[in-house]
Amino acid sequence: MKAIAALLLACISLSAYSSQYNAIEIANNFQIPWGVEFVNEKQAIVNEKNGTVSLLDITSGNKQILFKVPDVDSHGQGGLLDVALAPNSDVKHPILFFTYSKSTPKGTTVALATAKLQNNKLEGWKDVFVADAITSTGRHFGSRITFVDDKVYFSIGDRGVRDNGQDLQTHAGSIIRLNLDGSIPADNPFKTNKGKPEIWSYGHRNPQGLFYDKSTKQLWSIEHGPRGGDEINLIKKGANYGWAKVSHGKEYWGPIAVGEATSLPKMKDPKLVYIPSIAPSNMVIYRGNHYPSLKGKILAGALKLAHINVVTIKDGKLTESSRLMGELGERIRDITISPDGYLYFSTDSGKIFKLEEK
Repeated sequence: MKAIAALLLACISLSAYSSQYNAIEIANNFQIPWGVEFVNEKQAIVNEKNGTVSLLDITSGNKQILFKVPDVDSHGQGGLLDVALAPNSDVKHPILFFTYSKSTPKGTTVALATAKLQNNKLEGWKDVFVADAITSTGRHFGSRITFVDDKVYFSIGDRGVRDNGQDLQTHAGSIIRLNLDGSIPADNPFKTNKGKPEIWSYGHRNPQGLFYDKSTKQLWSIEHGPRGGDEINLIKKGANYGWAKVSHGKEYWGPIAVGEATSLPKMKDPKLVYIPSIAPSNMVIYRGNHYPSLKGKILAGALKLAHINVVTIKDGKLTESSRLMGELGERIRDITISPDGYLYFSTDSGKIFKLEEK
């Protein structure tokens, strides 16, 4: 009885904030809007999995197709992935970064590209980095983009090959750090050691969320584990996050643990583990003023369990504190913050919502 009471109390606690918010639908009919990024308070770039880049007017819900990405491989988990506005970008002619799964003669990999939004057209599309992460699978591409000062960081999954996580000779299973022109920063950790010089951290399975918190100067990621064992990690230079030697998850075909242990020396432990899995997508840390109860908290999209996951950070420890929007029954694909501090999220059914207090 005590266990049942504790479970009920936990459920009540996790749903406590749900009644405070409404989801206002502002657009629909997208083909899995994987990435959403504001270029100003009224317009956002929307990446669709099939390779379409659109410009969305959030006041009217109207969209304008800007570009079709060449060589995009959208089978399985692949496609046009994240989009991010370059730091200190020209307001009238913003530069955008994109990640996508790129088809090559040898297989599919992950590429980072840039383009400029000019006169409501996307111009000058150019790959600035093509990862050495080719496999024939349609799994585990990552991929999210963030910026720290004048460097671009983006995540790449292990591409469905577990050994890639511990192999510094491949970009798969890592977080990459580059200069904005695609060149390699002189202070990257593996530039003078054995390993790919673009790698910042490794031992990742499938990180689909990446966020730099300017307030604390901390870089965070969230990634899919196997069956159980999704992780939120605090990313450090040159660190090994353990996959696939370390995991809290189980094999899909039975109750067999993945990896040697849940913790090993010289490997970074996650700050939060989800058992069972929520299947996380993107994450942000909210620092605005429109949602007081969410200020300073991590917000992560959940695909499998179809909600926004709210996590409290206190004294360096993470605690899941609530679950929002579960009543929608929508797979939350991306969460983004507008320039005026409002939260928006996209769903796999092709919709984009704004979060509002009741």
